[in-house]
Amino acid sequence: MMGPKQEAQAALFYEFSLEDHVPQDHLLRSIDRFVDLGSIRKYLADFYSHTGRPSVDPELLIRMLLVGYCFGIRSERRLCEEVHLNLAYRWFCRLDLTDRVPDHSTFSKNRHGRFRESELLRHLFETTVARCIEEGLVSGQRMAIDASLIEADANKQNSTPKEEWNASNIDPAEAPRAVREYLDTLDEAAFGAASEVQPKFTSHSDPASQWTAARKGPAFFSYSDNYLIDTDHGVIVDVEATRSIRQAEVGSTKTMLKRVKERFDLHPERLIADTAYGTGPLLGWLVDRRIAPHIPVFDKSGRNDGTWTRADFEWDAENDQYICPEGHALKQFRRNYSDPNRGPTGKGTSRYRALKEVCQVCPSKAKCCPNADARKISREEHEDARQDARDIAKTRQYELSMKLRKKVEMLFAHLERILGLGRLRLRGPCGANDEFLLAATAQNLRKLAKVFPAPQQTRKA
Repeated sequence: MMGPKQEAQAALFYEFSLEDHVPQDHLLRSIDRFVDLGSIRKYLADFYSHTGRPSVDPELLIRMLLVGYCFGIRSERRLCEEVHLNLAYRWFCRLDLTDRVPDHSTFSKNRHGRFRESELLRHLFETTVARCIEEGLVSGQRMAIDASLIEADANKQNSTPKEEWNASNIDPAEAPRAVREYLDTLDEAAFGAASEVQPKFTSHSDPASQWTAARKGPAFFSYSDNYLIDTDHGVIVDVEATRSIRQAEVGSTKTMLKRVKERFDLHPERLIADTAYGTGPLLGWLVDRRIAPHIPVFDKSGRNDGTWTRADFEWDAENDQYICPEGHALKQFRRNYSDPNRGPTGKGTSRYRALKEVCQVCPSKAKCCPNADARKISREEHEDARQDARDIAKTRQYELSMKLRKKVEMLFAHLERILGLGRLRLRGPCGANDEFLLAATAQNLRKLAKVFPAPQQTRKA
């Protein structure tokens, strides 16, 4: 039999509890156990006036932002609508049914003001990392690093070719916020000072973003999201926004390793990365700090004509010379210099040469230097560190490290596909940094919730 038609009937009184209507296995219940915002008000105290109208609770704004980034709600206007309608979101944000949700414009005012001035989002991220360490998810022994391109909120139609771009003609007083941030980062190693090469195009709306075709497809403006993770459970221990060029991404490695050492006293015994990070200066920097580089060496010394490569020559460190397969010596200097300015400098690239008369009568000249009078070999400044990395690449631990490196790539896939951060919504270096920090915080909170889910309560009969 068909039941009666359902009609809404207004009641004079309601007995309603948000706590009873949020499922026990809801993700936000597990996340809420690890969100510690008790220190935010004290942290921001110096950035609020002691007079005037009371502001929106900063803890409420942070909780709403965490909801947005945990569930891929990219628009703050839509976020306010979702928090208004969703009971679980209201419960997490400590809002009752009758409490009003803040206006979306409140986020912009606080983000561009006190949140950035106080570096609150960095503080929030590091608080989450500290909780991961406290829960035993981070050992600090093995770390991996990588970068992912995130499309900027810019397009080619509103850009200028490098031949016509001149930053000195910009008036900071009349420039938009993203342009002023671009001018402030011209001397920073992560942005303007990372490379002297000018990009092919510069965006008018976000000039700090990099025009790149690194994905082997149509070029676009982007920023690089750099992650330093602990490979035990894939926890992100640091994050940095840079230009989308190799020099800036590699340079961020030093910045993040120094920061985790200072903030959390984490000093890894090995660092795992791909070939882009296998440059001599970075390998030398890691070896000097007793960090084993589990990184493929970025090496262009190989030859494709079948002749002997540098790897076929034996290095004699004691006598500062190479020994060729025929047993002849290749030396950098063959006499002592009385003038120290004419001797070896110890910097840059050194070149080792064999004697011309030896190479001319050598039976293996066709395999060694068929088109030259004598064989020459270049040796980088950090060749010892590069050789250490080559030796590590022959070990079983290195094979395990290459498998563990996939954890950081999985985090980037999760960032784009689950959290929806395929394109930035905020502009400028500060906007990119804000989004990357919030996204990394959300990923760490989701990791904690996955490893330590909220205990399930049995329902009453």
